[in-house]
Formats: sequence, structure tokens, C-alpha cells
Amino acid sequence: MGQSTPIRATALIVEDDPTQREMICLLLEESDYDVIQCESAEAAELVVEKVGGCLSLLMTDVNLAGSMNGIELAHIAKEHYPSLDVVVTSGRPLKQPLPDGAKFWPKPWAALDVLREAQVAQSIGHPRLDARA
Repeated sequence: MGQSTPIRATALIVEDDPTQREMICLLLEESDYDVIQCESAEAAELVVEKVGGCLSLLMTDVNLAGSMNGIELAHIAKEHYPSLDVVVTSGRPLKQPLPDGAKFWPKPWAALDVLREAQVAQSIGHPRLDARA
């Protein structure tokens, strides 16, 4: 029999700034995450619909490409997956309330914050690992 491959946690990163998006993705990949990245909430909503049950972490900016913002995306994701770890970031104060259980990080935040949140999301429980138990 072959060796089994460990199941990695999956994060969805939604950020329209390519530099910030790439930095977050690299940090999470170094923390043993598989990463899906989008620049619009509309694209991310499709990902949530298809694989939302496999996500451990959603990190989104408020202001994104497209007509939907990150807060609206956070509400959609938490409505369908209440235990999903959701972080919303912005350089400005929020004008809409976040869904229950979502976290707000004002920009600028530190790379260490992303690494800590990756650990928190993994400790909450990985959906694919829980399904195997």
C-alpha cells in the first residue's frame, strides 16, 4: 500500500490588490494550507458554493473588484458555513455590521496575525478531517 498524503487545510483569500493577496497566500502556503485566491467577491461566492464545506479560513478585504463587497461575502459564507473562520480586513472603519463570529482586522496588520489565524482556523477543526472520523 502507498503512503497516504496528509490532508491540508484550505483557505480562500479575497483581495483585489495583487501584492497583498500574494503575500497572504505565501504566508498560508508556508503554514501548510492549500490556498484559493480571488480578486472579487462574486468569484469567491462561486468558490464558497462549490467547496465551502472544505474551507477552514476565509480572509477578505472589504473593498473588492466587482459590485459585492467583502462584508456581503462574509455574510453569505457564514450563513452557509457558520463554523468557518472568517476575517474581514479594511483600511477604513466598517460601515456595515459583520456576521456573528466574523473578525475584523484594521489595516495594516502584521504577517504574524495571518500565521496566528491560520493556527486558530486549523484548531477549530478541519472539515475534511472531521468527515473521516
